[in-house]
Amino acid sequence: MKIVKLNQTQKFQNSATCTAFEYPSDDKDINGAVITLNGRYPEKGYAMNEVCKELVYVVEGTGQLTVGDETQTLQQGDLALLLPGEKYFFEGELTMFMPCSPAWYPEQHKSLIHRSHPALDSAANFSRYAF
Repeated sequence: MKIVKLNQTQKFQNSATCTAFEYPSDDKDINGAVITLNGRYPEKGYAMNEVCKELVYVVEGTGQLTVGDETQTLQQGDLALLLPGEKYFFEGELTMFMPCSPAWYPEQHKSLIHRSHPALDSAANFSRYAF
């Protein structure tokens, strides 16, 4: 068993609107972070993970998640799955818990300012579950 206490988290200011508290698991297969969002992330364009799957559990708040050209409203208790290669952005006032597999690392995360052809921005793999 591995326990990570709040005082062991690492704070990252991803942008003016997005703060991450990363819980270091020292496990290359999975890790997680609590994200607070007050606005849009990324501030322009899209973000994309090349390798990691990312679960998004909304702890509190409301907002939107856009994957490609599809936008879904998220609220407390909702869960979304972001797959590698999906272009996305968040907007709203949200606190989210986001586990990643394999463990998230910055080299595989990309910011995309210019959109590609709409046919390549498919949201076919977007998943949203409400509990």
